[in-house]
Amino acid sequence: MTWTIVPGALDERLGITVTAQSADRVDAWMPVEGNTQSLGRLHGGATAALAEAVGSWAAMIHASTLGKVCVGVDLNITHHRGARDGRIRAVATPAHRGRRVATYDIVVRDDADRLVATARITNLIVDPD
Repeated sequence: MTWTIVPGALDERLGITVTAQSADRVDAWMPVEGNTQSLGRLHGGATAALAEAVGSWAAMIHASTLGKVCVGVDLNITHHRGARDGRIRAVATPAHRGRRVATYDIVVRDDADRLVATARITNLIVDPD
């Protein structure tokens, strides 16, 4: 049975909306409004939370095909440009999907399709509790 994305409380607070979901690709968007820092720009932590969410969801879908679950062990993100309004969109695609580790690359773009951030997440695949 393949796992289906269930947004958590933080995902809901950030306004994340999932538009596609599979082990090959998770696509989601998030509004900039409500997710800004004190200078009125998109908060880097909010961007990182979106990147972690889409990458972890994709890894969880992959893990579910093995009868497993996953836990995050590493997230890195590079912020390339700020955003002040509109939405940002994150797309996670696999860099590696194994039996013990799943790594996903995440690209975050704004409404004008400009690169906002790039990230990579690694999840350890484990037995369910």
